[in-house]
Amino acid sequence: MKVYRYKKEDEYTYALGATVVMEYLLNNPSLVQGVIFHPDFTSIETIKHIEEICTAKGIELDTQAKPFNIVSSKENCFCMAIIRKVNETILDGNHVVLVNPSNAGNLGTIIRSCIGFGVEDIAIILPAVDLFDPKTIRASMGAKAKIRIELFENFQEYEKRFHKNNMYPFMLDGSKKLHETKIEKPFSLILGNEATGLAKEFAVVGQPVRIDQSDKIDSLNLPIATSIGLFYSTTMN
Repeated sequence: MKVYRYKKEDEYTYALGATVVMEYLLNNPSLVQGVIFHPDFTSIETIKHIEEICTAKGIELDTQAKPFNIVSSKENCFCMAIIRKVNETILDGNHVVLVNPSNAGNLGTIIRSCIGFGVEDIAIILPAVDLFDPKTIRASMGAKAKIRIELFENFQEYEKRFHKNNMYPFMLDGSKKLHETKIEKPFSLILGNEATGLAKEFAVVGQPVRIDQSDKIDSLNLPIATSIGLFYSTTMN
């Protein structure tokens, strides 16, 4: 199996780590083009389980060390899968909307939180980090295999298509405290870039909300804020 250093324009990406590979094999095996074991991988039970699934699904298997030197900078990575990229379409329902997210690790963590709280659709407003970056997939712990993510050129494109959703931008301008707000379903939790947040124009979109916090910090980081929003919106309303 040929493996190349990942580039955004590639047709394929990589799932790194046995746990991440298993998530793809169990939840979206049609995207898995092949699985590679490192020769030093010694988890016999895991190897056997992966081999059984790959054999049943007709997925190619290989054992070699070189691909790990090309794709992964982590010395403890002993299993990888080659994943075909597909463009997805989100469905009607509850959404997280990320406006210009810029960090692959943050995006992966948010994907995992969304699945954890039962939100299976994410809208990303461009420009944004590459959602197929192996760092994103690894940070999601394979949850990327179980979620739909759609890219939009601008927020207006998203808003026009999902105008029936109740919009909740997370920002200070004109906002209500999250815990004092009734989150109506279907909802769109809208969060901005890690460094800049949402532009002031979002103050007139739906009902802006904010997470109450002490004055000892200026803000929560994006994955934590998203997770708090998801927890409140899916369990407290």
